[in-house]
Amino acid sequence: MKGLAKHGRRWASDTVPGKSPASDSTSPAGTEASYGEELVEVTLDLQEDDTIVLRSVEPATAASALTIKIDDDDGGGGGGGGGSGAETPRAASSSAPSRSPAMRRSSSSRLRQFSQELKAEAVAKARQFSQELKAELRRFSWSHGHASRVLSASTSSAGQNAGGFDVALAARALRKQRAQLDRNRSGAQKALRGLRFISNSKTNCSIDAWNEIQASFDKLAKDGCLYRQDFAQCIGMKDSKEFALELFDALGRRRRMKVDRISKDELHEFWCQITDQSFDSRLQIFFDMVDKNEDGRITGEEVKEIIMLSASANRLSRLKEQAEEYAALIMEELDPEQLGYIELWQLETLLLQKDTYLNYSQALSYTSQALSQNLQGLRRRSRIRRLSTKCLYYLEENWRRIWVVTLWVMIMIGLFTWKFVQYKQKAAFQVMGYCLLTAKGAAETLKFNMALILLPVCRNTITWLRNTRVGLFIPFDDNINFHKTIAAAIVVGVILHVGDHLACDFVRLEHASKDVYHRYLEDDFGNPKPTYFDLVKGIEGVTGILMVILMLIAFTLATRWFRRSLVKLPKPFDRLTGFNAFWYSHHLFVLVYILLIIHGVFLYLVHHWYRKTTWMYLAVPVLLYAGERTLRFFRSGMYTVRLLKVAIYPGNVLTLKMSKPPQFKYKSGQYMFVQCPAVSPFEWHPFSITSAPGDDFLSVHIRQLGDWTQELKRVFAEACEPPVAGKSGLLRADETTKKSLPKLCIDGPYGAPAQDYKKYDVLLLVGLGIGATPFISILKDLINTIVKSEEQADSVTDVSRNSDLSIGSVESPGPNRVSPRRRKTLKTTNAYFYWVTREQGSFDWFKGVMNEVAEIDQRGVIEMHNYLTSVYEEGDARSALITMVQALNHAKNGIDIVSGTTVRTHFARPNWKKAFNKLCSKHSGARIGVFYCGAPVLAKELSKLCYEFNQKGPTKFDFHKEHF
Repeated sequence: MKGLAKHGRRWASDTVPGKSPASDSTSPAGTEASYGEELVEVTLDLQEDDTIVLRSVEPATAASALTIKIDDDDGGGGGGGGGSGAETPRAASSSAPSRSPAMRRSSSSRLRQFSQELKAEAVAKARQFSQELKAELRRFSWSHGHASRVLSASTSSAGQNAGGFDVALAARALRKQRAQLDRNRSGAQKALRGLRFISNSKTNCSIDAWNEIQASFDKLAKDGCLYRQDFAQCIGMKDSKEFALELFDALGRRRRMKVDRISKDELHEFWCQITDQSFDSRLQIFFDMVDKNEDGRITGEEVKEIIMLSASANRLSRLKEQAEEYAALIMEELDPEQLGYIELWQLETLLLQKDTYLNYSQALSYTSQALSQNLQGLRRRSRIRRLSTKCLYYLEENWRRIWVVTLWVMIMIGLFTWKFVQYKQKAAFQVMGYCLLTAKGAAETLKFNMALILLPVCRNTITWLRNTRVGLFIPFDDNINFHKTIAAAIVVGVILHVGDHLACDFVRLEHASKDVYHRYLEDDFGNPKPTYFDLVKGIEGVTGILMVILMLIAFTLATRWFRRSLVKLPKPFDRLTGFNAFWYSHHLFVLVYILLIIHGVFLYLVHHWYRKTTWMYLAVPVLLYAGERTLRFFRSGMYTVRLLKVAIYPGNVLTLKMSKPPQFKYKSGQYMFVQCPAVSPFEWHPFSITSAPGDDFLSVHIRQLGDWTQELKRVFAEACEPPVAGKSGLLRADETTKKSLPKLCIDGPYGAPAQDYKKYDVLLLVGLGIGATPFISILKDLINTIVKSEEQADSVTDVSRNSDLSIGSVESPGPNRVSPRRRKTLKTTNAYFYWVTREQGSFDWFKGVMNEVAEIDQRGVIEMHNYLTSVYEEGDARSALITMVQALNHAKNGIDIVSGTTVRTHFARPNWKKAFNKLCSKHSGARIGVFYCGAPVLAKELSKLCYEFNQKGPTKFDFHKEHF
């Protein structure tokens, strides 16, 4: 509308005011100034339906005034003698030098007259079209923002008559004009990031990338040609072969060929097209992939096909099932006139406007705020100042670990020194030398560490201690890490003790002369002098060697490679890997401790019982650990649970919902041990509790990662009934199930780092895959607390209102009056939950919880972010259409197409630095607890970011990682 009016005003002013448009001039170039007439250059497009589209009206100079060109979209204007267009170049007049001035004036007069007539006709056509369009707009009461949608309704009511079709075409032409006016350079560059066929790593250096492609071609080519089925592997799209094949076909159609193999030159041409930096070029390729019949139009069926193709490339099986629904959504948005097709410019509009639909609640001012807040941390500091700051931060964050480890090391040094000095005074030192002193010093540290290693796995004791003031000084969250550290010290001690005895002490004893032996060692080893074999086969030697063998087996199978089944062994040795092998091999330490006590009783060089101190070291820790296991045995019988519901979700996740024993009190973030006698009567496995303390049930989510969990799933799958037609496709079972459910035993609860979340003002909860389980309970607990707080606030408001009504404006100072300020408020003001997973089906695990949080949390206390890493990152053409559909569906229905919840799903991995910046700017000066459960790689990154941001401003981050 505005565009037409503007052009109309421009055309009306093509003549200078005060002058007649009909001039007697004979030479436009020579008399334009004197007669005040301004000539124009008009470019028109003649369409197939005999309509004329005005392309441009520009002021004509003397040089261009003699050139009249009418373009015909059918190609007539380009022909040499087409009747639909005429071309009179300036060269034509200059090529006839023999013409007289009168003939030239007559010719130019005719040209000027034709130009004026053409201009007048164009102005009349434009005005007529503008008036008709205004009348239609008034008739159907179009608004500026919803003109297309209202016109769509009027078009459908008009039926199939020609008038309604013309109105629809006019409306689409208007939308196209607006889209062309709205498009700018920044928008095109933004969209360019959304249409990348090849990753940035390959396009950043085109020469090296093409060299890699040539190498792949030489490897895959047959008879000098690359076949269609090898195209995906050649260009680096092996993981999305179907998408690459459609790309191959589209590029072939652009060259008007349909072949199943190409040469290297043709491959280079294809490569240049898909790596072209032009947005229009990439958009055209993407459009051609959809437009298989090459008619320049995309139908709903073609949109459905490309959605299914994109869903397959991104491993979104559910999206494929709903491709028809989402294709209709795109057609509804891009084809409001209901013409049944969309064109290239409409696809471009959707791509440029996808960010308008997708709003991830990220304030644009956060970046500037964070920058201003952190300027203090960016100031120049001296090297000494930076080093001292780093050391102070390290001490502040790790002082509890430092003093515990320091005390432990000092005790070992003291024990080693004490035995070293003590045995240096013995006569045996004269024969065995310093080998004996080293062996005995290492033996004393071994006795201490064999006792200490039991304490970090006394979980009930640690759970109780962490709730006392002792938890302020001892880092109980690192109990498993400390357990592993002690194990490493035991390995070092065994090597020193056993190595010195077998390689040094016994050898020196065997080679000692009879005189030296009778003088120094006869009282300890007896007469006659023992041989090397006699020493090894003695009680002390046999028990020592057996302990070394058993500990070697247990330590080896406890390593990450065997426990996580990262080592692949042939059958039947594959049974040596997995959690079962780790669990049962660790029970060999029962024999180790028995042998250790026997070994400590039969010592060669110690003869008094009170100096044989091995049993003294072990007595308290062994009794404490034995008491813990006994408590588990009896408590598991007391905590009888009844399975209420069982469900097996996609991604091999088993959900167990059970009754909660009255004595079972726990906090969100804690975990419990689960045993299933049908799988193993001995094995107990820890799992985070996913139900909230306020729930009347217990629930855990178990993913099949090892042999025990796989067997557990198999046992429950046999008891589950297949899904009923029309119901969810999940295997489910409950109390009404005909088959009896397996028995389940529980033990706990046990303390975990996440249980201290209430100490912080703001929470950042990060879960990878199944690592989200400890935080689901926290989210539910926060929601329950919010509901209770709102109910208390409402009740306080009601009491205050009633009190005010009864006593008027006079406030009662009595003690029964409840003040809203006195009620207990929640310390945690905000929580941010980031869940990163690789499979779409993972979102089913906690769909109900996320919907419940989004529905109840009207105050915006909890902010949830889902990330799906299986989808190609933003900017890849394989995920461009998925992003468009996601944006449209969420804007219209409020439901995310990936997770099926109101929580929008981001693609690829989070930008953690951006997330921390957001927290710093939004919660300046707050104490933020960062809780993480997942792979160790991300833990290092989050810990490093906490350190960096703690140096920059007043906001403080405390990092905690879950350990089992």
